[in-house]
Amino acid sequence: MSAEVQVRGVVAPAAGESGGVVVEAELPHGADPAALLLARGWSPEGPVAATRTDAGSLRLDYLVAAQPVTPVPLAQPEPRLDEGLTAQDVAGAVRYRRVAAYALVVSDRGVLLTELSDRTSAPGWWNLPGGGLDPGEAPEDGVRREVWEETGQRVQVRRLRGVGAAHWIGRAPGGHVEDFQAIRVIYEAGCEHPTDPVVHDVGGTTASAAWVPLDAARAGAVPVVQSFAALVEAL
Repeated sequence: MSAEVQVRGVVAPAAGESGGVVVEAELPHGADPAALLLARGWSPEGPVAATRTDAGSLRLDYLVAAQPVTPVPLAQPEPRLDEGLTAQDVAGAVRYRRVAAYALVVSDRGVLLTELSDRTSAPGWWNLPGGGLDPGEAPEDGVRREVWEETGQRVQVRRLRGVGAAHWIGRAPGGHVEDFQAIRVIYEAGCEHPTDPVVHDVGGTTASAAWVPLDAARAGAVPVVQSFAALVEAL
């Protein structure tokens, strides 16, 4: 089942004025949350919270500018197509949205990264630890679980760092073609007692894990996937 995502625009209260939620909408498949807010006439300043609703949907709260703006038509670029797909494949693609949570974990040993296994489409590349949320799982709980499963580290979630969205059509591991949207909730986290990483989820998408010194990570000592490369380089 494709995950439902709600996007809210929140205005911070100013002196003598009231703030609060000014827009709430369900995210269309393939759309970017920030673009959705602009389409509703509110300029996003950045995500501030990711929570679960009572119904189990993911709710993304964005701080928006205090004054509305002229709405911008919702732009939904064509999804990226994997190689080898036919027109029939694309026409019959099944829509699927995956919500995942990742952590940018930094300690005195460096930044925590995971190597993708041959069960993925990018074996040998390095990723932030994290992965798909279980049904009804809160994003912060999910990222702590995923970091432990992939690296054996106990982390302290500090703040929401960003939300990413990607959209493509490709062949799933089961062989069928998916019209796939990834929603990535990215947290900044710390690790007070870093240890040698251990992959507990053996046989999954993580081949290995390591603390990479910050200078080496910034210099590109390991190939980091495009989704998170800029975050690592900016450390």
